[in-house]
Amino acid sequence: MRKYVVAVLATVMMALLTWQGASAETAPSASPERVSWGACPDGTSLPGLECGTLKVPLDYRDPEGKQIDLAISRMAGPNPHKRRGVLLTNAGGPGEPGLNYPLVLKYYGMPQSVLDTYDVIGFDPRGVGHSAPVTCDLEGESTATANIPEYALDSADVAERAEYAAEVAEKCGSAATAPMLPHISTANTARDMDRIRAALGEPKISYLGISYGTYLGSVYTTLFPRRSAQFVLDSAMGPEGSAPSASRGFGEGVEDRFPDFAKFLAEHPEYGFGTSVEEIRTKYFEIAARLDAEPRSDGFDGKRFRKVTFEKLYLDQWLPELAEIWRAVETGQPLPRTSPPEAPARQSADNAVAGQLAVFCNDRDWPESVATYQRNVEVDRSRHPMFGAAAANIWPCAFWPTEPSEPPVRINSRGPSNVLIVQNLRDPSTPLSGARELRRAFGERARMITADQGGHLAYLFLKNRCLNDMTTNFLVTGELPRTDIACAAEPNPN
Repeated sequence: MRKYVVAVLATVMMALLTWQGASAETAPSASPERVSWGACPDGTSLPGLECGTLKVPLDYRDPEGKQIDLAISRMAGPNPHKRRGVLLTNAGGPGEPGLNYPLVLKYYGMPQSVLDTYDVIGFDPRGVGHSAPVTCDLEGESTATANIPEYALDSADVAERAEYAAEVAEKCGSAATAPMLPHISTANTARDMDRIRAALGEPKISYLGISYGTYLGSVYTTLFPRRSAQFVLDSAMGPEGSAPSASRGFGEGVEDRFPDFAKFLAEHPEYGFGTSVEEIRTKYFEIAARLDAEPRSDGFDGKRFRKVTFEKLYLDQWLPELAEIWRAVETGQPLPRTSPPEAPARQSADNAVAGQLAVFCNDRDWPESVATYQRNVEVDRSRHPMFGAAAANIWPCAFWPTEPSEPPVRINSRGPSNVLIVQNLRDPSTPLSGARELRRAFGERARMITADQGGHLAYLFLKNRCLNDMTTNFLVTGELPRTDIACAAEPNPN
């Protein structure tokens, strides 16, 4: 999940140049339409991919009503005689385009055995990218801050943030794409995936989803268990998925992950922040408090310090950059320059945020009382003092202009044993506790592989051979491990 998975994938590409219930699977979800493969949309550079579009209902309660176009892509297997299916992929977010994601996986070293086994399919989820994109008409900093709340110093900060969140929700509800908002949800995206399956002429799909994509995959294989082959869920959200608990998980995730950064600083005394995890943790609170009291002349304050620390904990590759930011703050030097990822062609600057808010706010009925968030902030300030008072802060979902159109999908254990959850022990965004809850919800349908490493995203991204090899074997053979597996730490070549 989340905004900074977008940054990860954008960096890579720059380097590359129905309804829930027993009758869900028996309902006629297939479309007579077939995909015509051709060039990818104007403004994209996707060598090695073919693209096409597929019409799906905007509202699945009215399947013959208004239709929208889904943009999908295919990286065809090079050996047709070895191919035995399709592997749908999702790059997380929500709000992250996915046409290019098959190439991202190839860039990160997806094994040839997997590429031989599947046509790898990407798609822009409804409301995102080239699939009927939504907008909230947000501009400037709002395109980056509407989804991740600010650290709240006190209850007054929560109330102030609530005013901003209400303004964002009002803009979403008055934008030109507002009529689409009630239909942008995880359940409907899962139904879109089943339309893709049918259009490709496949009786089943396999799936690889990261971050928020783990919840999407969980919903699909709950709604359509018998149409699911191998499902890999990497860096898992809990079974509640797009709920306030997902945001509050950031607070726990920072506590889990921060010791890795502290150890990095301790191993590099040239930064001057101490020689133990405890000493460096204390320094974090000292810097934050100092910036709360007196922000830098460039406006960098304690809230931004906490947020940028959270963001840079996502990947080990970003820890040196975070160390430089800390050193610049401590010494009064200019902050290192970072370039935010640009929006893909034909995607409004706020589409990622608008798409994410639409999914989160439609999937669950969020509390509407500001006092609820004020209480949650104080609880999480105590439980997770590094970032809990940000993670529990109020979202625009509290003021969303529409109510959810259906109850949340309840992840359960009914179906074949075909779900593999892969998870780092110290994930700042989707902490281990959520993956464990998802594992329990699936029961004997699932197994989980954990790796003793930190950061967000596991399979292929952090090169743990134990986790990677077992995940690859599952994708290629369909053989689920007999038990849950704990992989030891391995040196990270990145």
